Amino acid sequence: MTDPLITYTETDSKARYAATVEGVEGEGELTISKVSPQLIIADHTAVPDRMRGLGIARALALRLFADAREKGQRIVPLCPFVRGYAMRHREETADVIQW
Repeated sequence: MTDPLITYTETDSKARYAATVEGVEGEGELTISKVSPQLIIADHTAVPDRMRGLGIARALALRLFADAREKGQRIVPLCPFVRGYAMRHREETADVIQW
């Protein structure tokens, strides 16, 4: 499988990661709300059925964690996928997750 291409767009209060895979129709997404420069909320992750099983949601979450580390941010994981991933990988995500 080809790694997904992940893009990032933002406004003053919201941001969105979008993932596409060459040869696969559709787009996965992970959205966040910006509370402050140091705190963001992971709101929602969605992947279309035809993209399921390709690791798209995981790739989006990993990008979110990496970007938060780089920016010195903490993430409140309201999104069930991000929350579940952070709970299963506590050591990997402890530096960026705000429980």
